[in-house]
Amino acid sequence: MLTWKGVGFALADFMEIARYALQRAASLGADQVEAFLNAGKELVIEVRDGQVETMKLARDRGLGLRVMVNKCAGFAFTTDLTKTAVEDIVRQAVSNAASAAPDPYRVLPEPASAYPELNLYDPAIRKATVEEKIELARAMERAARDFDPRVKIIESAAYHDAEVEVTLVNSRGIQATYQSAYCGLYMSLVAEENNDSQTGFAMDYRLQYDQLNPVKVGREAAERAVRMLGAKPVTTRRAAVILEPYVVTGFLGLLGPGLTAEAVQKNRSPFAGKVGQEVASPLVNIIDDGALAGGIASAPFDGEGVPTGRTVLIEGGILRGFLHNTYTAARDGVKSTGNGVRGSFKSPPEVGTTNFFIQPGTISPEDLIRDTQQGLYVTEVLGMHTANPISGDFSVGAAGILIENGQLTRPVRGVAIAGNLLDLLKQVDGVASNLTFFGGRGAPAIRVAGMSISGH
Repeated sequence: MLTWKGVGFALADFMEIARYALQRAASLGADQVEAFLNAGKELVIEVRDGQVETMKLARDRGLGLRVMVNKCAGFAFTTDLTKTAVEDIVRQAVSNAASAAPDPYRVLPEPASAYPELNLYDPAIRKATVEEKIELARAMERAARDFDPRVKIIESAAYHDAEVEVTLVNSRGIQATYQSAYCGLYMSLVAEENNDSQTGFAMDYRLQYDQLNPVKVGREAAERAVRMLGAKPVTTRRAAVILEPYVVTGFLGLLGPGLTAEAVQKNRSPFAGKVGQEVASPLVNIIDDGALAGGIASAPFDGEGVPTGRTVLIEGGILRGFLHNTYTAARDGVKSTGNGVRGSFKSPPEVGTTNFFIQPGTISPEDLIRDTQQGLYVTEVLGMHTANPISGDFSVGAAGILIENGQLTRPVRGVAIAGNLLDLLKQVDGVASNLTFFGGRGAPAIRVAGMSISGH
């Protein structure tokens, strides 16, 4: 009898289900089999004017099954973990494999000698009462309103947490499990003055409940809105541009897919054929680390059971390599970097980033601004989705604060910045010390020596 415990089924039950699925798939002719089970719970609380506006608690659990039959891969998933349902998806996965083309690189990984030891589960997240979590959102909202009377509208003041249990078993001997949880705060608001309104937001996600600081998040969101009141365009120019950490993570999101071996193998990466070459300024170091202490995307193993770890992609401006899962690694004759990521049991693993970041420099963001005679401090970009991830070309709307004689002066809106992502990386001439993570991506402020700013 399978029983619901905590987030999902007990891990022992998960292991029993996985072994049963493996045995049934083998009996139907599968050469290799992988069972990926997870159970999750997610809580979202939104507060407005001190009152709870919405509260959502969602649970999800299921099994994703991958099989290899004569080098043909098949996949199926189910949310029903009864024996009958498991039997059904085993047959479905094997049937799906029969419709696939054979591929000699479709293999499953072997067991690892060890996995990184990570502190991913803080019991305080579950122990905290709903009332205490509501109070965090209220405190954040109060801090924003107390920061400045021009903060008029709270669009969202939310507390969010999630926990997950993962079990992965394959026919090559991997039997691995872990439990993780995270919590966070998010705020968006509007400040108004003289018929002008500006938005501001802030967020903070942590693995440790006691590290959440609602006052800091509330004040930061308010400051971001208030400082942009009265923003106007500037004249068209070419100037130095300092990109705030959040803006840099937007560019990182554009960059990430091109640093996967999958994109290279499909000729969809601007970095193809450039390993060992200079692709960025010597100040730029880009890293992916699935075992990063405190990282929201950290886990002891990836979506295939391969140990996670630190992969240096760009070091001192030199391209060192790409992110791999088991499939892309087999194609290139190398080892997986532990980047076989999967959003849930509903899809097979793909190649993707984990904790993906630009390494911080040693100069403070304040000194980086003081060291910039004339330029634009960019706090927001619009239309990043229109950028071309293969060529790297972009033209996006921008807002920020003008830099004059090393000082932040007046707010700017209604301008655009354009260029090429690879050119941008090569023109970085300043990297600040304020590495800040927004979910799985992190960056410090960076200065680009010269960019085209289109105004009026």
